[in-house]
Amino acid sequence: MVELTDSARKELDSYFAENEKAPVRVFLHPGGCSGPALALALDEPTDNDEVFDLDGLTVIVEKKLHANAEPITIDMGEMGFNIKSSLQLPQGGGCASCGGGCSC
Repeated sequence: MVELTDSARKELDSYFAENEKAPVRVFLHPGGCSGPALALALDEPTDNDEVFDLDGLTVIVEKKLHANAEPITIDMGEMGFNIKSSLQLPQGGGCASCGGGCSC
């Protein structure tokens, strides 16, 4: 299951009002010092994806990721989109933990 909060829906509707509508992919970004995180990108579905129609907005998630992460909720926060799920991701110590400041 994939859900959109009202604030995420509003932000995506606003974006697609000015841009060509495309499917939104939830994917596992490898991350940097802070570790992996779920992220969003515009993409086309493949045979390996679960496809969700959320009132006219297509959201795609790779089948294996969806099985491990569901339920997935896409929300909007102060710093952009937040993707919440049941997936247990390792948490890094932030940029300072690698000794490189925020250059990593």
